[in-house]
Amino acid sequence: MKITLIRHTSVAVEPGICYGWSDVNVATSFETEASRVKAALAGKSFDIAYSSPLSRCHKLANFCGFPHPIVDERLKELNFGKWEMQKWDDITDPALQRWYDDWIHTPAGGAESYEDQCARVAAFLRELLHSGHAHPCIFTHRGVIACALVYAGICSVEDSFNEDIPYGSLTDIEI
Repeated sequence: MKITLIRHTSVAVEPGICYGWSDVNVATSFETEASRVKAALAGKSFDIAYSSPLSRCHKLANFCGFPHPIVDERLKELNFGKWEMQKWDDITDPALQRWYDDWIHTPAGGAESYEDQCARVAAFLRELLHSGHAHPCIFTHRGVIACALVYAGICSVEDSFNEDIPYGSLTDIEI
């Protein structure tokens, strides 16, 4: 199965703010960025579209001609728990250093570890693999795309955040 993963466009969040499950708005550059994504999708044929429930993904799906994608909670970004919408430099939680030291296994902000996120993305992809679809597209987040790269065997968990996945980019994988 070929899967096209589409990262949302830039967000209206000042640099240095921790956000994941927070439903932040898209940046003022949305139409310009979304137009580039739409052009990159032109000529591609998908038999189903999925989206994270967060508006930054759903807005892009709609702009690109998918007004009613199947929304799946498992396509959300990492849940940073009590760190959400705080400046990284202002977080005083002693667990932050533990997370920096072991971001794969340590729950971020007491909520979810990267290992947890990869498990939920893997569950989604296993289900998708048996859905009978040939080429789905998925409007989602950087962390989800990194987890999908791990699932597809393209990179290791440890190397998955070295992958370049810019805002508004398309990533194709085969599983």
